[in-house]
Amino acid sequence: MALFDKLSGAFQKVFRDLRGLGKLSEKNIQDALREVRLALLEADVNFVVVKDFIARVREKALGADVLESISPGQQFIKHVNDELAALLGGDTREFDLSGKPATVMMIGLHGSGKTTTTSKLAARWKKSGRSVLLAACDIRRPAAVEQLRILANQVGVGILTPNPGETVPQIGARALKHAQENKVDVVIFDTGGRFQIDAELVAELKDLKTAINPANVVLVLDAAIGQESVSVAETFHKELGITGLILTKLDGDARGGAALSVRHVTGCPILMVGLGERPEDLEVFHPDRMASRILGMGDIVSLVEKAQAAIDEKSAMEMQEKLLSDDLTLSDFMDQMRQIKKLGPLENLLEMMPGAANLPSHVRDSFGKDAGREMKRTEAIIQSMTPQERRQPSLLNASRRRRIAAGSGTQVRDVNELLKRFEMARDMTKKLKKQRKKLLRFGR
Repeated sequence: MALFDKLSGAFQKVFRDLRGLGKLSEKNIQDALREVRLALLEADVNFVVVKDFIARVREKALGADVLESISPGQQFIKHVNDELAALLGGDTREFDLSGKPATVMMIGLHGSGKTTTTSKLAARWKKSGRSVLLAACDIRRPAAVEQLRILANQVGVGILTPNPGETVPQIGARALKHAQENKVDVVIFDTGGRFQIDAELVAELKDLKTAINPANVVLVLDAAIGQESVSVAETFHKELGITGLILTKLDGDARGGAALSVRHVTGCPILMVGLGERPEDLEVFHPDRMASRILGMGDIVSLVEKAQAAIDEKSAMEMQEKLLSDDLTLSDFMDQMRQIKKLGPLENLLEMMPGAANLPSHVRDSFGKDAGREMKRTEAIIQSMTPQERRQPSLLNASRRRRIAAGSGTQVRDVNELLKRFEMARDMTKKLKKQRKKLLRFGR
């Protein structure tokens, strides 16, 4: 993810230097730790957090188990990975949804993505089979209620809006009573925010908390605002006793150190992270997986889970059969591309692949916005073909290619490039088929 790109690159440089060493000395370790320290500070990680982190890694790395290890460089990397996962929270934590109804009070500053995140949570819990009610408790921001109403309609959940003259605690109490009477599973209270924390906001939120006694008080933080997010989290936690954090905009290009600092400073678990605009771009936060991704070691588990959630088993089996047959068509090629698009932005998928941080920058850049545009262009070209042309690309002579380019708003060279990639894909499927036959023979 873009937020940790620079930090990940710095870690990779340190690790490359260590992997080439047959044995680690105390000087090697101190030099590596100095580089790690600089990388964390440059990423805007809180100074106290960095100091504690380096001290814990140093204590482990200077032990006899490292100095006598067969692969001391790898052992050092493991210590950094373990401590980074611990810094991020250790175990995965989830919302408390045991209540009848479960109650979630969302708090945060203006611009943090609180209302959008509220709708994403509603969509997620509705998909899991729960009924959800959104309570519009932001009565000060212009159009806040209407925004929540639109989002509630988009994800297909209920919404309770303020009556004239109602206070925020009264809205909350009415929403809770409505949910109890109608056996709603989850109520999410979308509260007001400010550009800065002030006494009026804190008093309003405290009164609402008293009225509804929520099991979850969740602070939504913009991960890109740097050290300010740490002080915001500290203040909210002191005044309201937050139970968890959601970090948004992890797909941004800020330094990202605040995301590593906030859990350590507040002691509150990071529950979820936002990686984009779509409802499905809100993900459960797994500290160990995030640590692995930051260190450039990928996250295959999350990639597989994402694929399972986005692609149904029937479609996957059908595509497997196509890949193992000799009749792969351009329509199949387009279907494959659409399945990949369901998994989200390609740059996010790349971060889940082990070794991605070691790829040349121009290769990594090709998985950014340009890749999305390229996929749209490919789809337009294939859709400009006749069904027969999609089945038999050999029919595509020069005049047909000119017609397809004109119909898709592209150039003939774009059509030629697509057909070249398609032939490469067909050659690859043939090789896979041959390899599969060999494995089957060996199995017998």
